Amino acid sequence: MTFTEKLAAAWNANNSLLCVGLDPDIARLPPEFRAQPDAIYAFCKAVADATAHAACAFKPQIAYFAALRAEDQLEALCAYLRSAYPHIPIVLDAKRGDIGATAEQYAREAYERYGADAVTVSPYMGYDSVAPYLEWTDRGIIILCRTSNPGGSDLQFLKVDGEPLYKHVARMVAEKWNRNGQCGLVVGATFPDELAEVRRIVGDMPLLVPGIGAQGGDIEATVKAGRNAAGSGMMINSSRAILYASPDLQAGEDFAAASRRVAIETRDAINAFR
Repeated sequence: MTFTEKLAAAWNANNSLLCVGLDPDIARLPPEFRAQPDAIYAFCKAVADATAHAACAFKPQIAYFAALRAEDQLEALCAYLRSAYPHIPIVLDAKRGDIGATAEQYAREAYERYGADAVTVSPYMGYDSVAPYLEWTDRGIIILCRTSNPGGSDLQFLKVDGEPLYKHVARMVAEKWNRNGQCGLVVGATFPDELAEVRRIVGDMPLLVPGIGAQGGDIEATVKAGRNAAGSGMMINSSRAILYASPDLQAGEDFAAASRRVAIETRDAINAFR
């Protein structure tokens, strides 16, 4: 299956637009993991097992693994996810942005080493920065467009031919770069008006939407702005709110049960506005 086929199947099978972000912060892991040599892997595996039935995608953030010299644990985690949940896409959040032979190596890293179904990429260096990824005709390329951080406006609102740069990026990806039909865009939940504009430009293209939960994006506004004609079209990411739900444990819960509960609550809150 291609990335978009797998994603569409996951939307339907799990009735979910929730993407579970895997951003393991060693300082925030439950105490029982901190002495384990494979703590990052074990924690993320437990969260994945607890939330898989409520997710349409998993999104490991590579920096959280690399900073701890835990790339081997990321490899093991991706291998486990592919084996245990082959129907759920893995989106490697790497935000790579280089060209030529270097970009080819980044593509190999994402698609071969980690076996990701899709990877996030920066378009700042133009078509050359995405061309090597397009050689992998079944894999996804999720391109930064309108990011959820306030500073994104420093560049993304600069005018290009009379329109903000983020709209130019959306139009360029939809009309010129999406030759395999496997491109998507990153558009933040913190800017629902811009999210609606991007949806208008790109039609049914999948959107990775960070910014709900800890970043404060409004779920209702996000879903209404970003859904496609079928009521899907998005991977709405939540990371910290799900990973670290354990400070608000309810009776009888452990950290994994708390993650499961918050994932279900988030999925259901999203579905209420589809």
